[in-house]
Amino acid sequence: MALSKTSQHLDHLGMTASALCAIHCALVPIFLTALPLLGLEFLSNEWVEITMIIISVFLGTLSLSMSYRKQHHKLLPFFVLFTGFALIGIGHFSGITSLEPILIPLGGFTVAAAHLINWKLNRSCSHDHK
Repeated sequence: MALSKTSQHLDHLGMTASALCAIHCALVPIFLTALPLLGLEFLSNEWVEITMIIISVFLGTLSLSMSYRKQHHKLLPFFVLFTGFALIGIGHFSGITSLEPILIPLGGFTVAAAHLINWKLNRSCSHDHK
C-alpha cells in the first residue's frame, strides 16, 4: 500500500497547491497595486503564474496516473483535472481580460476538486489492484 500513501500525499499537495493557485489568481488583481509596497510584486509576474501552472499539471497528472493504474481505474478525476486546466488556459492565454479573473480561479478550484475526487476514490478502494 505504499503507492496509496504516496498518491494520498500527492493528492493533498495537489489540493493545497491548486487551492492556493486559485486564491492567488483571485486576489492578485485586487491587490495588484499594493504588491510592490509589500515587496511581493513577483507574485504578479507572468513567469510565476506559468511556473505554478506547469507544476500543477505535473503533480496532477502524476498523482492521478498513479491512482488510476494501481487503485481505482476511474477516468472522472482526469476529466475534472483537464477541465480545470482548460479553464485556466483559456483564462490565462485567450486575451479576454474580462474572463481572466473568473476562469482562472474557477479552474484552480476545479483542479483541486479533481484531487479531492481522486483522494476519495482511493479511500473507497480498500484493496491494492496489481
